[in-house]
Amino acid sequence: MKLATLLCATALSLAAATAQNGGLALDQAIDLLKAQNLEIKAATYDVQSAHERASQAGGQHWGSLDFIQNIARSDDAGNVFGFKLTGREANFGDFGFSDFIACQGATPPAYCTDGTLLDRQPEALNYPADRNFFQSKLQYTLPLYVGGKISAYVEAAEGMERLKRLDKTKLLNEKIYETRKAFYDMRLLDEALSNLKTIYDNIGTLEAMTESMIKEGYAKRTDLLEVQAKKSNVARSIHQMEANEALLYHYLSFLLDQPVSAITLPASDVPMPPLETADVIAANIDVKRAQTGLEIRESMQDVALSDYLPMVGLQADVQTAADSFEHYAADKGSYTVGIQLKWNLFAGGSDYAAYEEARIETLKTKTQIDLAKKGIALQVDKIHTEIKSLDYEIDALSKELALANEIYASYEARYREQIASMSDVVIKQSQQLEKVLALLEVKNKRTERVFALEKLANGVTQ
Repeated sequence: MKLATLLCATALSLAAATAQNGGLALDQAIDLLKAQNLEIKAATYDVQSAHERASQAGGQHWGSLDFIQNIARSDDAGNVFGFKLTGREANFGDFGFSDFIACQGATPPAYCTDGTLLDRQPEALNYPADRNFFQSKLQYTLPLYVGGKISAYVEAAEGMERLKRLDKTKLLNEKIYETRKAFYDMRLLDEALSNLKTIYDNIGTLEAMTESMIKEGYAKRTDLLEVQAKKSNVARSIHQMEANEALLYHYLSFLLDQPVSAITLPASDVPMPPLETADVIAANIDVKRAQTGLEIRESMQDVALSDYLPMVGLQADVQTAADSFEHYAADKGSYTVGIQLKWNLFAGGSDYAAYEEARIETLKTKTQIDLAKKGIALQVDKIHTEIKSLDYEIDALSKELALANEIYASYEARYREQIASMSDVVIKQSQQLEKVLALLEVKNKRTERVFALEKLANGVTQ
């Protein structure tokens, strides 16, 4: 166990070093995420807490063993006599036999001065001196049969633990999704930045050429201003993308709970996962949560049903008692063992109402599961259609961008030969920039839709 912990810590240290000194790979980022993300740690504590609650419910099967220590002092006749009996210390004198013996010497013998012997009130019994009472008891209670109520509560508690585990899995998949999306968004930004920087360099070349042509009298000052304005526009777009890139690094640092300044970009765009509707529904955690909720509802229905059944319990105790701890003795100990049956025969219809409520909630949960499955199937079909449409749009825009690049190069050559005006060149360059930004936007939409499909399947393709 210690070796496994050491290896895990070493792997995380290496991943952290990679994040600091080089490009952090996606798989390394996911390992760091699992180990260091604070939200995932909090979800882990929720699972542990739910497990302990399930253990608490299961512990009721074994009953309870209690140590009870009573310490009291009283001059109440019933208490004092009871104290003596419990401690096996009662004697005939406690019953008033001293008064009885005194009356035996009276004349006639059966009478005392205050009436018949039978009417005589024993002073020692009715007016005892106050007395201390020390009692030590071990008491064990065990539910022998409660109509399945404890088992139903245990099943419900274990169902809640499974829900917490599913919640943690869902959160983990959500964070993995956000990490992967950040990596692929960074790739798209890098691709767009590369295109924009190429355009920026081309405009720089055009700017230098225009300045040279102005000196030779082949171009006007307005041509240079047009070029510089367009160059500034492209520079603004580059600055915006670099700011978005910085924000992505900040967000990755937040997810991994450590600074991240460089990553290894994915080699290609996010692939389309081979997921059919049945696969997504089978893997969807929300459906699994609903099914677990149904199991909990069924357990609570069993709890409601148990109110119709009898309860049988065992109680056993051993004790010793005396007027002080020093007088405790083994021969003064005692025990009690008993079984109790309790069966509620009438509760004003509340038991029936509770059972019906539990049964109706169970039926409602089943309906919600069916609705959730149909809703997920609809979402899967919609996302598949959207991705196919976006793939077609990306293919078309890629061709349009290639054409725009060729047209721009052609118009730049024409301007050099004074066949085309600078306005024509700038227009073509604007179209080129427009295609770059449009392609980035559509690729972003496709990435988001692919990840939305993976989220529905809870990362089964990761």
